[in-house]
Amino acid sequence: MTSSPDLPTLPRTWRPFGPRMAAAVFAVILVGAFAWLWVNFDDQTKAAVNNLEKGTVAFFILLGLALLNALARSRVVAREDGLTVVNGYRTRRFAWSEVGTVRFPQGAPWPHLDLGDDERVSLLGIHASDGARAARAIRELRAVVAAHQG
Repeated sequence: MTSSPDLPTLPRTWRPFGPRMAAAVFAVILVGAFAWLWVNFDDQTKAAVNNLEKGTVAFFILLGLALLNALARSRVVAREDGLTVVNGYRTRRFAWSEVGTVRFPQGAPWPHLDLGDDERVSLLGIHASDGARAARAIRELRAVVAAHQG
């Protein structure tokens, strides 16, 4: 492997900061808003809500939390044996021989990995909203990919 100032030691994990913080804040707001509403209902309104309605609200709160968790758990992990990409609840593992070019087009929300044959994998673990942190992550990831492709 060649040495580069951007080459991190492995294993190395990249996670988006902004989307993880947004997910945490929105989760607190989601649960807090519904809890606040329930506490502030008068007794007559609380008595008028049946179990099916309570269950429906609980289902949608849990669905929202599951979607926010999927956003927050996204990551890219480089190890000696390959690259692992976690996008939401889907995990894909690639040997270094399968990994193609890492592209981050101008204006794109996140980079993607070209695998050849017109196949792309989004890398949600690196997010453009993180600014300089995302730029550093891309430099590091590209350095790791280049070191393993030689």
